[in-house]
Amino acid sequence: MDQLPIFLNLAGRTVVLVGKGEAADAKARLIVRAGGRIVPEWEEGAAIAFVALDDEADARAAATALRARGLLVNVVDRPDLCDFTTPAIVDRAPVTIAIGTGGASAGLAKAIRQRIEALLPARLGALASALHAARGALKARWPDAADRRRAIDDALARGGALDPLGSDAADQVDAWLARETPLRPSRLETITLVGPDPDDLSLRAARLLGEADHIFHPADVPAAILARARADAVRHIADAPPVDPPPGLSLWLGP
Repeated sequence: MDQLPIFLNLAGRTVVLVGKGEAADAKARLIVRAGGRIVPEWEEGAAIAFVALDDEADARAAATALRARGLLVNVVDRPDLCDFTTPAIVDRAPVTIAIGTGGASAGLAKAIRQRIEALLPARLGALASALHAARGALKARWPDAADRRRAIDDALARGGALDPLGSDAADQVDAWLARETPLRPSRLETITLVGPDPDDLSLRAARLLGEADHIFHPADVPAAILARARADAVRHIADAPPVDPPPGLSLWLGP
């Protein structure tokens, strides 16, 4: 990972925007869309800055001055001068998907965004809002956090009761909570690795790595493979699969 992706809350915050023209206008629309307040030069309390100047020397000087004020700076079309880059955005508020290339190719980010736009239903954000509103009911139904997470994972899985790609998933949350649906029992799945390249993983293996609660693996499994697992999955270095797997979904990665 070459950059740390973050989502910055700009609502009501001051953003410096230096420059005029089409590129500056595009950044202005983005800032306003996120609720930011635009000023043309540094101001006390400013959060970040954008520089949209055609002349490279002028752009470099403006970025240096703003950076000296402690701001993180984006210089349009000059990734080597940027502290951060702005991604292509799929907006299903409150769900936001950002696609970045570190400034390598805005066209590639745009093409990926268009594919995702076609895939995701318009009411995906409504599903997120419905799940947020149901937090109290979720905790009451599944008091244990691990059980609650597994229940949500099952519901949101492909073909599940709340499949995010379903057009009416947002309307099914209450009905799903009312159903007496037992949690899937603990299970152990095996992934046979064919090589060190994560691109060689099968679709099934990639899906299981994204879902598993526990990953059991020999010490020599490549870090690039383990990086495809859920960030909060527990990693266990082991010589053999567990005899008694812990609750949830466990994976054994082996040759």
